[in-house]
Amino acid sequence: MSTNYLLISRYPVKNIDDEAIDGIKSNEDARYFISEDGSNEILELKAINKIEDISSLEKNLIDVFTVNKDYLSGDIRRELLRFVEAPITSESKLPNTEFVQLRHVEVPAERYDDYLGWRDRTIFNVVRDNADKINSFEAYHSLISGQPGVMFVSSFNGNVD
Repeated sequence: MSTNYLLISRYPVKNIDDEAIDGIKSNEDARYFISEDGSNEILELKAINKIEDISSLEKNLIDVFTVNKDYLSGDIRRELLRFVEAPITSESKLPNTEFVQLRHVEVPAERYDDYLGWRDRTIFNVVRDNADKINSFEAYHSLISGQPGVMFVSSFNGNVD
């Protein structure tokens, strides 16, 4: 039940505290994660069914910067991704887990078809073999992004290592 489009917003905050987290968490229909790498970043994942639905988000996308300017240490980075496939499909449109991992992979266009076969035989096989540890593993492709290519979204609970 993966979402057709995934809007990822990264909020660089001055401090990870309850006030900043509560201020950023403005969308009830989004999922939020706190960065584990010490980067003071709040990650927002928002499901979008149809590309046309983005126009209804415009006011919120603009206002969230102004409303949260006291908590932010920089500008909000966003990207829009299109769902491609999933060796382990999410039970919901967005991950319902404690953790997510995002990983970009850029593939040269002329190698993309070869890459898809290789990915299924290697990366996706490892993912399927570890289905007891991974709640979902989805492949999206950059539609509007500063980072081109494939984005893997992996969700899980338990030990981060």
